[in-house]
Amino acid sequence: MNRLRSPLARVRGHGSAKQGAGHWWVQRLTSVALVPLGCWFLVSLLALPSLDHATVVVWLSGTATSLLMILFVLVAVWHSQLGIQVVIEDYVHDEGMKTVALALVSFAHFALAAAGVLAILRIGLRGAA
Repeated sequence: MNRLRSPLARVRGHGSAKQGAGHWWVQRLTSVALVPLGCWFLVSLLALPSLDHATVVVWLSGTATSLLMILFVLVAVWHSQLGIQVVIEDYVHDEGMKTVALALVSFAHFALAAAGVLAILRIGLRGAA
């Protein structure tokens, strides 16, 4: 059946979705942003006198710490979502399954980001009180 189609008909609908380069750049930018944020997170935790609950709550109560932690969570979740999206688009060939998987991954990452930000805000605001 495919042999009877013209070359233009065979390639129509295939090829660039006009998003590939933008997606690639955003994934690279999030990975670059994660380097200083990840280093800050690791150094900050290692600088704490202990990692018990009370110490971490006091540390997270700082405005700058809460803000950087929220940025870290949001950028990490965004980067993860972009990476998993590429894997699904490349390796799931059934269009229905691909659509369902992409929707579930997007929803799960949104829920993860919201839960992370809410947890940081709750800890930060309670610790400040």
